[in-house]
Amino acid sequence: MSEPLVIKTLTSSLERWVEGQKAVLASLQKAEEQLKGADRLELVLATRMAFRHMIKTLEAFDRWLQDHFIVGHMPREMLEEVRGRVWEIMRMLLELDIEHTSQFKEHLAKLAREGRLNPLLAVQGVERERAPGVL
Repeated sequence: MSEPLVIKTLTSSLERWVEGQKAVLASLQKAEEQLKGADRLELVLATRMAFRHMIKTLEAFDRWLQDHFIVGHMPREMLEEVRGRVWEIMRMLLELDIEHTSQFKEHLAKLAREGRLNPLLAVQGVERERAPGVL
């Protein structure tokens, strides 16, 4: 008996997604070497590109786990593995955020003590503090 059309369509869509993700992974691995000598702007742009792709992937994963057809057929073992790995990624992200923000806070305090803060950028920082929902 042949596969129903809906299953063929779904598996084809899943294969395209996997191939797209593999292409992004290959690009990431290729770009890593080029970023070794990157300037500050290139580092910011590369980080923001990574954030955008992570957000896209997280949103897709979230939609995936909201799909009744998908979760209705997914084995418990797969769900346990996904939950465990996602929590590990979340823990790593939280640790990175805590470490990075703490280090930057100390760096800013040092620059302020040394009188090395850019006065134009410092004014923007004060305005940001006053704006609700920023930082």
